[in-house]
Amino acid sequence: MMTVSLIWGIVVAVCCCLWLILGMRRRQMGEPPLENGLIPYLGCALQFGANPLEFLRAIQKKHGPVFTCRLMGNYVHFLTNPLSYQKVLCHGKYLDWKKFHFTTSAKVFGHRSIDPSDGNTTENINKTFIKTLQGDALNSLTEAMMENLQLVMRRPLVAKSNTPAWVTEGMYSFCYRVMFEAGYLTLFGKDLTGQDAQKALILNNLDHFKQFDKIFPALVAGLPIHVFKTAHHAREKLAEGLRHENLGKRDHISELVRFLNDMLYTLDDMEKAKTHLAVLWASQANTIPATFWSLFQMIRSPEALKAATEEVKRTLENAGQKISFEGSPICLNQRQLNETPVLDSIIKESLRLSSASLNIRTAKEDFTLHLQDGSYNIRKDDIIALYPQLMHLDPEIYPDPLTFKYDRYLDENGKTKTTFYSNGIKLKYYYMPFGSGATICPGRLFAVQEIKQFLILMLSYFELELVDSHVKCPPLDQSRAGLGVLPPLNDIEFKYKFKHL
Repeated sequence: MMTVSLIWGIVVAVCCCLWLILGMRRRQMGEPPLENGLIPYLGCALQFGANPLEFLRAIQKKHGPVFTCRLMGNYVHFLTNPLSYQKVLCHGKYLDWKKFHFTTSAKVFGHRSIDPSDGNTTENINKTFIKTLQGDALNSLTEAMMENLQLVMRRPLVAKSNTPAWVTEGMYSFCYRVMFEAGYLTLFGKDLTGQDAQKALILNNLDHFKQFDKIFPALVAGLPIHVFKTAHHAREKLAEGLRHENLGKRDHISELVRFLNDMLYTLDDMEKAKTHLAVLWASQANTIPATFWSLFQMIRSPEALKAATEEVKRTLENAGQKISFEGSPICLNQRQLNETPVLDSIIKESLRLSSASLNIRTAKEDFTLHLQDGSYNIRKDDIIALYPQLMHLDPEIYPDPLTFKYDRYLDENGKTKTTFYSNGIKLKYYYMPFGSGATICPGRLFAVQEIKQFLILMLSYFELELVDSHVKCPPLDQSRAGLGVLPPLNDIEFKYKFKHL
């Protein structure tokens, strides 16, 4: 037994030595500094996954603003100088943003490719998202979301007493269930069979969504979903509810879902349902934690809470809206929602502190990347990556970067601030929680409006308090770094009750 173990040990050691000698990439003339890591295939993936921000800061200190890391078999060129971000976008003809995103979506959600070049659709999917999530379509989505948020929030009034009672709940859990239900109803409509059936559907879907979303980072990393039986079952049940025959039992389905259903005509019913599931995930996975952080930071800061409350009161008065439990729901149009710079600043500052997206593009061919810091040779199929959290927490751009300042994005006149500097140079890109260029999230405008609507309604209908007024800010869940807004590692208890109106 010892002999067999010894032989296998020698074999493994020899294989590792051969990989170190033959398998590692060698840096060529004109290429960025290279970190191969010591583990075959994984490279630096373990160190990066443990804490991307600290890992990238350490490599940046060692090599400068541009460097290459091997991660899960890929060579990733990280660009850490925000002054170079604009230069990257000027090299669009050499870079493919679709390859990674379309491949990942098909792998994670289980549908065939929706890349037009693969022949399953003749439409540009990104243009479809822009058409159905912005412009006139955004007006109807925003109106529906406002109605559905109040439907969910005001539901307890059916059994309310004369004296409203305090309710204690985890803030993240509260945001999760309210935003999930209102968002689901906005995209996929209301159940025509009645409230009881709709409530049961939402509760089941909420549970399935949590199970699926829990293993999402592992799926993006390349692990097959069949390894996770519970999550696989949850994904299939979510998709089943979004099949055409089930959507036919619902009313007020969004234009986005109807358009996708017609556009992806080569896909079968279940595959179409899985593209709808991708839309559901994209609409919820980052919006929910972003809503939590915005509410938490606002309540936690007396100055922010006072400024937001005053702005909401002024906005409702100017719109001729009265807060009432018995009368019509609050209704604000796009223009009125856009004229709330304090809420905008609170949301931006909350996202600056919690977002950790990874902006990725793949090289279509060998080319030379010309940046602020010099020129670098890039090989075909290598990945160009921006990690905006480095910029968001840069003390030169954002003094005291770990502190929440509700007015950080307001100028001296109380209007939206857009001037931020690095090395004395004005930045074009200084705030990037939603990506950039061709990869910027097409639903970002709707996401911000959703969060803003949520905050307006919370301040209008409820009295709000943290259970522990001196509670510390919960740490970020680093397991989701690279995917967008990081949720809290632990929940925070808060109290709420309906106001006496």
